[in-house]
Amino acid sequence: MSLGLIYDRRFLDHNTGDVHPERPERLRVILEALDGAGLLDRMVRLPFRQATAEEIARVHEPAYVDLVQMACDEGFTSIGCGGTGICGKSYDVAALAVGGMLAACDAVMAGEVSRVFCAVRPPGHHAEADRAMGFCLFNNVALAAEYLVGRHGLERVAIVDVDVHHGNGTQHLFESRRDVLYVSLHERPGSLPFPGTGKATEQGIGEGRGYTLNVPLSRAAGEGEYRAAMAEEVLPALEQFRPQFLLVSAGFDALWSDGIAHLCLEPESFGWITRELVGLAERQCQGRVVSVLEGGYCLDHLGQAVAEHVAGLQGT
Repeated sequence: MSLGLIYDRRFLDHNTGDVHPERPERLRVILEALDGAGLLDRMVRLPFRQATAEEIARVHEPAYVDLVQMACDEGFTSIGCGGTGICGKSYDVAALAVGGMLAACDAVMAGEVSRVFCAVRPPGHHAEADRAMGFCLFNNVALAAEYLVGRHGLERVAIVDVDVHHGNGTQHLFESRRDVLYVSLHERPGSLPFPGTGKATEQGIGEGRGYTLNVPLSRAAGEGEYRAAMAEEVLPALEQFRPQFLLVSAGFDALWSDGIAHLCLEPESFGWITRELVGLAERQCQGRVVSVLEGGYCLDHLGQAVAEHVAGLQGT
C-alpha cells in the first residue's frame, strides 16, 4: 500500500506571530517525527499547485475569497474571529493548502496512491463560507469533498473530524445535503467556549437531516470513551452510509498534554483510531482515504501523535 504526502516548505511562510498556537513549528516537529520513525522515506511526495480563486469559491463566497486576498495584501495581521492570524503570504499559503488537498484526491482517484496525509497549514474546518474562524482561512476538507462530488462524480463522501473542536464550518457547508456525511468527535459545547456548535441534536437540515453526526465528549474523556463512541456511533453510521471516499479532519488537540482543551488521549490513541477508519475504508471505499492536518498544538507530543496516525494510514 502506497501512502502519499502533501507537503511544501512554503507552508511555513504563514506567519501568525511568535506566540500564536498555530505556528510554523508545528510542521517542523511533524516532519522530524515522521523522519525519526522511518515513515517519511516510505511516503510518496505528490506534486501540487496553488488552487485558483475560482476553485476556492466552490464552497466559499467569491467576495470572501477576495477579502482574504485583500487583507493579506494590505498588511492586516488578523481576520475574522477566533484569533485567526495572517501575514502578507497567508492567502498564497492557504490556497496552496487547498491545491494540495485537490491533488491528493486526484492521486487517490487515479490509483497512484491508496491514501494521502496532507501536512498543510493553515487548518480549515472552522472556516465558514464567508468568514475566517479559529485559525482557519479556507475549509480544506470541505473543498476536497465538493471536488470529489463535482469533479469526480462521487455520490457519497464521508468526512470524519477528530479535532477536539467541532468543525462548525464543515458542518454548515454540508448540513442540507445527503451526498456528504459529516461525523465529528469533539469536546462537548459548553466545556469549550469555541466554537459553541456540535451538539448531538445537530443532525442536519431539510433533506440533509440524518447526514450530520455529532458525538460530543465530556471533559476529561479518554480512550475508553473514544472506543465506545467509535464502536457504537461512528463506525455504524459510516457503514450505513457506505462512503465511496473517506476524508479525515485530523486534529491532534485532544491529547491530554494539549492545553487548548480538556480531553485525555495519548499519542498512541491516534494510531488505533486511524486503523479503525482505514478498516472501514477498506470495506466500503476501496481503501480511499485523504487525511488533512487540523489542530494540535502541544509540540512535545504532536509529532508522535501524527506519526501514530501516519503509521495507521500506512497499515502498520
